[in-house]
Amino acid sequence: MDLLEGMATTRTIRRYRPEPIPDDDLATILWHASRAPSGSNRQPYRFLVLRDGPGARRAKAILGEGFRAAWDAKEAADGYRSGSGAEAGTPKARMAATMRHFVDHLEETPAVVLACYRRHRAPDPTEGASIYPACQNLLLAARALGYGGVMTMWHALVEADLRESLGIPDDVVIGATICLGRPVGHHGPVRRRPLAELVHDDRWDGEAAWAVDPPGTRFTSAGPPRGPDVQPR
Repeated sequence: MDLLEGMATTRTIRRYRPEPIPDDDLATILWHASRAPSGSNRQPYRFLVLRDGPGARRAKAILGEGFRAAWDAKEAADGYRSGSGAEAGTPKARMAATMRHFVDHLEETPAVVLACYRRHRAPDPTEGASIYPACQNLLLAARALGYGGVMTMWHALVEADLRESLGIPDDVVIGATICLGRPVGHHGPVRRRPLAELVHDDRWDGEAAWAVDPPGTRFTSAGPPRGPDVQPR
């Protein structure tokens, strides 16, 4: 598919068919992930792929426990069971159902990729720049081959157990967990906030009259309140 089309239609996928991802497809996805830029071209990214081996099964069980605990807490804190969330078929209720399915079936995810990187100096706030471009490349490559995925940081709740189970060295950072599989459902186009809300020209709050969304763009209803003149559609 066209690169720009892929970027505009790669949405988060949390429900997967049970079929495994063939070796050739995984290699293609990870090869394109490894083309991402990194600081000084050090290429510190490392990808630990969890499929159906004994180590993967143990790690997925650990991750499943952590993910379920994380969603239980978020579901309660963000009121997913109240208001419109209590009405079947609303966007809030659909999101809650999707998340519940995702965490309850984490162990069945065809492939879980731990996107890691080796530190070569003390931790600093810029180090993620050497792993997150690779994560985006990975998700776009998966999209191009008909797969879908989601990137999350919920491994952090069980990281100590995960490290011990998988033998991850102390100098290796787990930058993200990416779940992959053939989607149940389909990809985009995705909905986001209007471009004019996100782009400034010349100075902060400077209107960027040229920042115009393409015809037919649909906007999200999520996020902070917006002005009365801009409504989702």
